[in-house]
Amino acid sequence: MTAERPDAVEPNTGLLLFYPYRALESRVLTALAEAGFEITLAQARLLQRVADDGSRLTDLAAQAQVTKQTAGELVDQLQRRRYVERVPDPSDGRARLIRLAARGREAAALAAPVVATVEAEWATHLGPESMTALRAALTRLREITDPWA
Repeated sequence: MTAERPDAVEPNTGLLLFYPYRALESRVLTALAEAGFEITLAQARLLQRVADDGSRLTDLAAQAQVTKQTAGELVDQLQRRRYVERVPDPSDGRARLIRLAARGREAAALAAPVVATVEAEWATHLGPESMTALRAALTRLREITDPWA
């Protein structure tokens, strides 16, 4: 129960994890927009999952938890805006990989210091020990929650 509304239910842990992520995501997308990068939330959630050496569309769809058709449309949009490119998969000549294009790497480079700033703000708010403990706990949770880790 909360002090403000005795009938209110405390948010579950998943929501407590989501609130700071949503705030971070918003800050990154705002910084990107201010720098002239047109990237929607859905595109960003897919874009951040593109592996350094490229990703197959089916893998991106699974990781972003969208259909292959939705992932394909998002990749098409990102490709039209020159954030990604499709290249032959060296391990399978019939398949294509999606990888960051130069503009996508520029966007990622712009986003990185924003993420670092937000994480520094969190560390200041929580204190270094709590931030270290939070990162350690979340890293451990990733072992059982992220099949792509």
